[in-house]
Amino acid sequence: MKLSGADILCESLTRLGVREIFGYPGGAILPVYDALGKSKLHHVLVRHEQGATHMADGYARASGGIGVAMATSGPGATNMVTGIATAMLDSSPVVCITGQVSSKVLGSDAFQEIDITGITMPITKHNVVVTKAEDIARTLREAFLIANGGRPGPVLVDITKDAQQASAEFNWEA
Repeated sequence: MKLSGADILCESLTRLGVREIFGYPGGAILPVYDALGKSKLHHVLVRHEQGATHMADGYARASGGIGVAMATSGPGATNMVTGIATAMLDSSPVVCITGQVSSKVLGSDAFQEIDITGITMPITKHNVVVTKAEDIARTLREAFLIANGGRPGPVLVDITKDAQQASAEFNWEA
């Protein structure tokens, strides 16, 4: 079936067993927030992005599962850094999802563009920028495997706005 990248993200998280997402909305992640309303996921609105990562960390510790935090690009993503570092130092499996500017303006110093993968490289087990809707499901599966594999820790998945808005075939079994 054909879904938007944002719908693919929500459906993938649901199939990965996620029930709670901690986050704060903003322009580059709004397509996902629109899709959340149609999903089975429960969103916990935080007052600051740093709180989202700390809550995801606490959720992972208390539940034994993987915590999920979400924020927009630019200052939203950079506000997550302290929580990501805490998860890394304390070996908590957390997946942080950030919105990013459209792929066609990456590297042009666009409004609220930030190299969050470069910033978080030393404090994540893995991080990746997703620029195509068809790569979202596979990338999330990998993120969850990496976050919980070996010594647990945080993984950051940065998804461009055009990837969230584009449509692609969704086949979870593929």
